Amino acid sequence: VAKELPPKSEQVLFCKMSDEQAEYYEKIKSEYRNVLLEQSLDELLKKSQIQILQGLSKLRQLANHPLMIDEHYTGDSGKFENVIHTLDNVLSRGHKVLIFSQFVKQLDIYRNYFHKKKIQYAYLDGSTRNREEVVNGFRNNGDIKLFLISIKAGGVGLNLIEADYVFILDPWWNPAVEQQAIDRSHRIGQTKNVFIYKFITKDSVEEKILALQQRKKII
Repeated sequence: VAKELPPKSEQVLFCKMSDEQAEYYEKIKSEYRNVLLEQSLDELLKKSQIQILQGLSKLRQLANHPLMIDEHYTGDSGKFENVIHTLDNVLSRGHKVLIFSQFVKQLDIYRNYFHKKKIQYAYLDGSTRNREEVVNGFRNNGDIKLFLISIKAGGVGLNLIEADYVFILDPWWNPAVEQQAIDRSHRIGQTKNVFIYKFITKDSVEEKILALQQRKKII
């Protein structure tokens, strides 16, 4: 009989957008609102679904970091600053951390930052061919404390009990997807308490996704 797993605790960390980020977010939100209002009923029935999805995707990326849709953006991201601050705190105490995002572009922003800071990390997305080698590197190398993972590529099938912290950088409509990612660390063999931090940008579509997740959990 498998022993009981150690406790896990989940915490939602709300992040305020930087001024430049909030301005960009409101601009794009207004553009899509105006486009939808200007359509005739027939056009809305044909196109609005695609346009709404495009708009939501853009707003979700802006809530994380405007660099994801605009490579010339030079301002800050409230969430990025919050994640880095929290990460510095966790790493200073010697913990290993899994960092999940649905957006490879978002993971790239963190990779660039870690490169500049000369911080070692493991990385896995859908294009990774040497998965086993990457996973073993994280599990066995004490100098590699970070594992950046695309949630679609690494949400199942990995045993990463060396990590006792899990960062979920962006929420998804289906909470089961996040739970599968968390279970990479919180699984049989784990001996330490596992801490999960979910980063949500205030006053953005991410709050609506979080509310939808809560409703799905209740159902």
